[in-house]
Amino acid sequence: MIIWVDADACPTVIKDILYRAAHRTKIEMILVANQLLRVPPSPYIKTLKVDQGFDIADDEIVLRLTAGDLVITSDIPLADEVITKGGQVLSPRGELHTKENIKARLNIRDFMDTMRASGAHTGGPPPLNQIDRQNFANHLDKIIAVYLRG
Repeated sequence: MIIWVDADACPTVIKDILYRAAHRTKIEMILVANQLLRVPPSPYIKTLKVDQGFDIADDEIVLRLTAGDLVITSDIPLADEVITKGGQVLSPRGELHTKENIKARLNIRDFMDTMRASGAHTGGPPPLNQIDRQNFANHLDKIIAVYLRG
């Protein structure tokens, strides 16, 4: 398993949790972004800089991932593609996206896009809080434990 991180929009506090997990478990993690990233020195943590552009990082993640890999993203269309390709998806808020729930989440996302395009002010997501961070860490630990058990 490789942990892929859609790093352009991933909160720093979540990246810090991921850095510690990669180092502790010796699982390879690749942060994909369209800008240079500073990461702690570790043989398990790598960065991949992609060109600027719409969905370039997402496309690179989908191209490179293999079934069973874990992707950290809040991007619902990317999550859908990852699941279709056999990957696992965890959002920075600790939400597991699965075959059972991704289509409904994609429909809600598309509906909200339509609302915004028509001029409705839908607001953004609330700030990441301690419960979100704890949910993320708990789900990440469970996914890693299952992987390490083989």
